[in-house]
Amino acid sequence: MPTIPPGRAPGPRPQPHELRSVAESFGIDVERYDRTRPRYPTELLARIIDHGPGRTVLDVGCGTGILARQLQAAGCTVTGVEPDARMAALARRSGVPVEVATLEDWDPAGTSFDVVVAGQAWHWVDPVAGAAKAARVLRPGGRLAALWNVMQPPPEVTDAFATAYQRVAPDTSFAVGTPAQHAYRALTDKAIDGLRQAGGFAPAEQWRTEWDQPYDRAAWLDQLPTHGTLTTLDAERQAEVVREVGAAIDALGGSMTVHYTTVALTAVRTAAATGRA
Repeated sequence: MPTIPPGRAPGPRPQPHELRSVAESFGIDVERYDRTRPRYPTELLARIIDHGPGRTVLDVGCGTGILARQLQAAGCTVTGVEPDARMAALARRSGVPVEVATLEDWDPAGTSFDVVVAGQAWHWVDPVAGAAKAARVLRPGGRLAALWNVMQPPPEVTDAFATAYQRVAPDTSFAVGTPAQHAYRALTDKAIDGLRQAGGFAPAEQWRTEWDQPYDRAAWLDQLPTHGTLTTLDAERQAEVVREVGAAIDALGGSMTVHYTTVALTAVRTAAATGRA
């Protein structure tokens, strides 16, 4: 599922039709998405699993199965829910059972889980209805964990991206210029409020893991077109942004290190679901 642009955040609030367009654009190149998107820190995943009552997991907005496969490797039984049939098909090919639906519309058919996770996806879920559905399918003591990888490339690269993007797409609401950490704080605040309104959860916590990932020019430019600000651009404008970012990486010697903060917003189910889902 989508992320904020590398190292930056949306400026003006995108319009609903723009959000739908972005949401529907991630299945355009599912192989690239699956190949290039960052994984999640194993120690953070272990903490989430170890603080749950068991190892049956629902992966909300599972995309191509990146997070689900990591959880399977850790010994979990994972079921995915994904609205994009193209992404769900790749996840199935990689061994993840997936139902094509949004969380809000998905019918759990009486199933329950020890853990509900969402990797780069909870901001696409209605914060109240999604929390209520999570409470409905979680066993008592089960844990909800929404994860985001917040990336911070070197400033030379983020500046090149912002300059090129604002030139080729000056009319979009996805203006870049605010530090990514601020945008993710807004996402977590919205999710926390949704949990509070839905009920059935203990107060939310935020768990963070810091890590670094080296990229050469080819690897970063391979990932770049999978981000939401670029997936909806035509090929010519997308290529122009990629070209300028590549030049910035060349100026750094052809490689760089991207700093990541993986944020897990997590809460324990403590009471019966409210019936809103």
